[in-house]
Amino acid sequence: MILTFKERLSLFGRYEVTDENDETVFQVEGELALLPRLTVYDAAGRELGQIKKEFSLFAPTFTIYLGGQAVGEIRKRITFFKPAFDLTMNGWRVEGNIWEFDYQLLDDGGRCVMTAHKKFLSWMDTYTLEIPDPRNALMALMVVLAIDLAKEDGGNS
Repeated sequence: MILTFKERLSLFGRYEVTDENDETVFQVEGELALLPRLTVYDAAGRELGQIKKEFSLFAPTFTIYLGGQAVGEIRKRITFFKPAFDLTMNGWRVEGNIWEFDYQLLDDGGRCVMTAHKKFLSWMDTYTLEIPDPRNALMALMVVLAIDLAKEDGGNS
């Protein structure tokens, strides 16, 4: 499965995530609050999950919720040259060039769960996610969204 979405001028708006047939699969809506959050909906507008920024003094931390239950956390590691992330969800780990937005999610056996790529355009950046097993699409999308938020955050809480 291939998912694509375009970053709007601000991540705090509503936008669609489409599949390889240009059909809407997910909708994402951001909310600017004291601690920002993103809500992911299915194509019919039913809420599927949320990504919420947690208060942290040192490194941006985001919790992923499905059906109101926390299922994982992404924490930006403090590094000097390039971003690195710790992920606690499904035994997955993030590897690759996150700075250039070319990376993979790997399971605990080293198998690819998702490959992410960001194409930089003049008006909007386009994200492409290749997900071998469509059952991982929602959670893989939420990981990508959380990483992008953490990168934009710049380390501030």
